[in-house]
Amino acid sequence: MASLKSQDILALSFMTFALFVGAGNIIFPPIIGLQAGPHVWTAALGFLITAVGLPVITIVALARVGGPMDALSGPIGRTAGGILAAACYLLVGPLFATPRTATASFEAGIAPLAGDTPLTLFIYTLLYFMVVLLVSLYPGRLLDTVGRFLAPLKILALGVLGVAAFLLPQGMAGEASPVYQAAPFAQGFIKGYLTMDTLGALVFGIVIVNAIRSKGVDSPRLITRYAIIAGLSAGLGLALVYMSLFRLGASSHEIAGSASNGAAVLHAYVQTVFGDVGSAFFAILMFLACLVTAVGLTCACADYFSGILPISYRRLVFLLTGFGLLVSNLGLTKLIQLSEPVLAAIYPPCIVMVALSFCWKYWHAPGRVVAPAMAVALVFGAIHALDGMGMGHWQPDWLAVLPLAAQGLAWLLPVLMVVLLASVLDAWRGPIIRA
Repeated sequence: MASLKSQDILALSFMTFALFVGAGNIIFPPIIGLQAGPHVWTAALGFLITAVGLPVITIVALARVGGPMDALSGPIGRTAGGILAAACYLLVGPLFATPRTATASFEAGIAPLAGDTPLTLFIYTLLYFMVVLLVSLYPGRLLDTVGRFLAPLKILALGVLGVAAFLLPQGMAGEASPVYQAAPFAQGFIKGYLTMDTLGALVFGIVIVNAIRSKGVDSPRLITRYAIIAGLSAGLGLALVYMSLFRLGASSHEIAGSASNGAAVLHAYVQTVFGDVGSAFFAILMFLACLVTAVGLTCACADYFSGILPISYRRLVFLLTGFGLLVSNLGLTKLIQLSEPVLAAIYPPCIVMVALSFCWKYWHAPGRVVAPAMAVALVFGAIHALDGMGMGHWQPDWLAVLPLAAQGLAWLLPVLMVVLLASVLDAWRGPIIRA
């Protein structure tokens, strides 16, 4: 029975970590650290729950069911599961996440050096997606290409930046912004959504499993074991990166106090500490970090849609990278504004789906419990999304009095009540008897 060697497991862990560390993972913690001020570690705790804890749990859940998201969404039926899967793949693929990797790496690393104009953005994104296309066309080589070459370079660059953040702080934390003074944990928790890592984990699950299988491993038990090891290793790496970037942002008030996004904070810090050489280093860091994530997302999306559409994998890679090129030229700010309400709506049902997957064995028919719980989570998520669309005044008044509403978790108690009620009904109805 084939198994992975130690160096293969290490490469798999590197690959999994590298797939997750993209644009959002690098640009959001510094601005949170800057704006949270003395409340930085409270905000960091909320952020780590949604940006590290949930993705790791999702990888473990997917490993237990064999890798594909379809297996995880089985209890809600083929149609609903297919719609949810397609939505997740599109969101973390060509609609938001993949284009964001290009715009974030441009605005944080290239624009300060080459100028922030539509022409330079187009030239950069064109070259960027050409590289993504070339690597994504050969998914069988993903473990070797990403795990053994790109990921170590990415980790080395992040390591240098992380060590500098702790050893070379640029000042004391400034005053927290009003939203972080009022609810730092809640703000960190919600900002963790923006990394899209839980949705990314739903998509990357099959990429990780296929990378293991590409080495000849076909035992479900070993595949699950290696996927869990990779997920836990990636989670540890993510936590370390985030902690250093929170520290970097919190200590950058004197040099980047007026910054409006994490890219500006990072650039100001790197320019101050490392000078022009540092700016070039940071441009390379952002390029590597975002490129690896874009490749993983493109491979995953093309693999998924080639299985449900009469279009070949290679043709889908061309279509996805071409569409990503077009969307990326909207710019980073516009992409983040468009993604916030959508993520606020879809994250709660995905969290519920992952969490309840560990409880299937306790119910006669998991769909009786999972489907209504996810539906309630989706409704509350959609209501919460009104804030991000500038229509918060449409939200019902009773929503604000629900437990944990201030933390952005107003959906949690209603979902728990539905799970309890549905579990009682499932026990009363008993097993499904098929003719």
